[in-house]
Amino acid sequence: MADHEEVKKKKGTSIVICGYPLSIFFIVVNEFCERFSYYGMRAVLVLYFKYFLRWDDDLATSIYHAFVALCYLTPILGAIVADSWLGKFKTIIYLSVVYALGQVVMAVSAINDLTDYDRDGTPDDMTLHVALSMVGLVLIALGTGGIKPCVAAFGGDQFQDHQERQRSTFFSVFYLCINAGSLLSTIITPILRAQECGIHTQQKCYPLAFGVPAALMVVALVVFIAGSGMYHKAEPQGNILLDVCKCIGFAVKNRFRHRGKEFPKRTHWMDWADDRYEKLLIAQVKMVLKVLFLYIPLPMFWTLFDQKGSRWTFQATTMDGNFGLLVLQPDQMQTVNPILILTLVPIMDSVVYPLIRKCGLNFTPLKRMTVGMFLAAMAFVAAALVQIEIDKTLPVFPSGVQSQLKTINLGRDPMTLTLSQHTVQLAPGQASDYFTFDEDFVIVSVGNTSISRNLTLAKGKRQSVILPPNNSQEWQMTEDLTAKPEQGANGIRFVSGIHPLNISSGGLDFGITDGYLYSNYSLLTYGSTVFTIESGGESCEYPREFGFGSSYTLIIPSSFTFGPDCAASVGVAEDIKPNSVHMALQIPQYFLITAGEVVFSVTGLEFSYSQAPSNMKAVLQAGWLFTVAVGNFIVLIVAELAQIPEQWAEYVLFASLLVAVCVIFSIMAHFYTYMDPAEIEAQFRKKDDDHEVRAEKEEERKDSRGRSQRSSLEMTQGTGSDPTQSRM
Repeated sequence: MADHEEVKKKKGTSIVICGYPLSIFFIVVNEFCERFSYYGMRAVLVLYFKYFLRWDDDLATSIYHAFVALCYLTPILGAIVADSWLGKFKTIIYLSVVYALGQVVMAVSAINDLTDYDRDGTPDDMTLHVALSMVGLVLIALGTGGIKPCVAAFGGDQFQDHQERQRSTFFSVFYLCINAGSLLSTIITPILRAQECGIHTQQKCYPLAFGVPAALMVVALVVFIAGSGMYHKAEPQGNILLDVCKCIGFAVKNRFRHRGKEFPKRTHWMDWADDRYEKLLIAQVKMVLKVLFLYIPLPMFWTLFDQKGSRWTFQATTMDGNFGLLVLQPDQMQTVNPILILTLVPIMDSVVYPLIRKCGLNFTPLKRMTVGMFLAAMAFVAAALVQIEIDKTLPVFPSGVQSQLKTINLGRDPMTLTLSQHTVQLAPGQASDYFTFDEDFVIVSVGNTSISRNLTLAKGKRQSVILPPNNSQEWQMTEDLTAKPEQGANGIRFVSGIHPLNISSGGLDFGITDGYLYSNYSLLTYGSTVFTIESGGESCEYPREFGFGSSYTLIIPSSFTFGPDCAASVGVAEDIKPNSVHMALQIPQYFLITAGEVVFSVTGLEFSYSQAPSNMKAVLQAGWLFTVAVGNFIVLIVAELAQIPEQWAEYVLFASLLVAVCVIFSIMAHFYTYMDPAEIEAQFRKKDDDHEVRAEKEEERKDSRGRSQRSSLEMTQGTGSDPTQSRM
């Protein structure tokens, strides 16, 4: 029977508190800070791509999911390094340094003033910012992925064999810290992002949103190092994943080498490895491959699940985040996921699953996983329905061959305008709706007068024509917004028939340049704003409430007079309607995707653990993480290649693909036979023991026979007789 070597440990001097080694408290704090750092950075990452690096939605989505995929590929590398060379402790230390460095580089890449040489609020060398952010993300992926398989296992190493109950409690607290770090960071970092900061110009504070996670990662590293003298540090014992790969590689190579008909067939293709490897190892690899085959459809679940940090965040930017006492940022909606996880896991374990068992239903792990995949598909159907409602509220902008035009009356009297086939009546200080034209020119006539203008239209643009108070003055045309203001801001401008005039609000000055009747657009955030209108020593306070993502032209007609009711004279033209679909409508899709995660992910890990041989649970863990990486690569491919114009249609596509995969997986699960790895391993070990016993008995028989022959020979030589003579 093969000898099982005991793992040698470097003993630390950890103090025991309430039955727990003090060293685990350093590990728990380290994990909380690290998860805060990772999820905090990731929460604002896709918006950083879109609004700071100025990437479109598809490119931002692709790079985001490429980063997430890399974070789930590097754990395999980290496990190999820890188990084969450095050990868990040194691997965590070295890669945490890489991790912290990556977070610092990300924070530096988001400093707007770094390359804003002309101080206009826009970086002048965007290539440098992109390069720094990509270097930072690669370092973060190496760090977070590399330490992912080490920290929990290293914590488990701190307990002695008689501390099974404490070890189990540790893993529960460890999982709680992961979700607590995720929850707090996805609340805090979007708030930090929404602040304005900068040296020369005030911009959204991405350096702070990335800087705080960087600081938390440095804290995580310092805390972990502080407990160094207390840790039990296991020596590296070799990586079973490499042994499995070598065994599979040899079986494939040996089978290819003996592919002729003259060679006898084997029951299983892995049996071709028995020329070099033990039968027990081959049997264990067979069990692993049987489970890995079931993993083939699983990436599609992660394809949908991880889009809550990309596509769903973009969806939230076009919604109303006002919850009364609380105003949510778009990237804060992700907090619904960890909140629901902490709620649903105990409900599923304590209520739902026991009720299903009492109903006599055989709700096996694979059936649960199938239900989880279906719930995720339904989450994307819900997202598609929300997107359809959002699309109904979005303005219809002109296509590349169309133009849109609206008219604004700054005069004292009402007027009737004719624009080609359109006729509109405008009161003083009133604006018309936008009219769409396919022509390059449009003739605008004023009532029954002889006043008319032939206006040149800009293709693919929205424009406004401002009719001045005096007919002798020149008509002015403005270029209007052709997209919703970014990040839920509101685009505000003023048009005035009074000069000179000064309009301000807070630190903003809506100055109207001499010779013009209008100001440029300024961006204002959600909430109440008071504008101060001043002219000739008189002033007027004009209050206005703004929502999310709107655009307004505020009109001060020539009939405007200062006084107690001056605000009532200001006209309002709604160029782009504010977001009217509430963010609360995203809650059902978050509930469905989180319920799917609890049923699919938690059950999948439990199933993998139960079906894995005792020494190969890490191999299946690596395979599980690999499915997450592949799922994110699928999003990348679809975002770049599909080019689906309607977002709701893309949601439906993903839902349909997951339903199809769900059907395939259910068929595969139907034919799967559950195994007891311990029993199978025991049978092989028993065969090995029996073989050794038989070999020992055979050796004893040979030794006994040899001793008997030597004894007979000695007796014959002692009497001096000749055997040949005795027969005569």
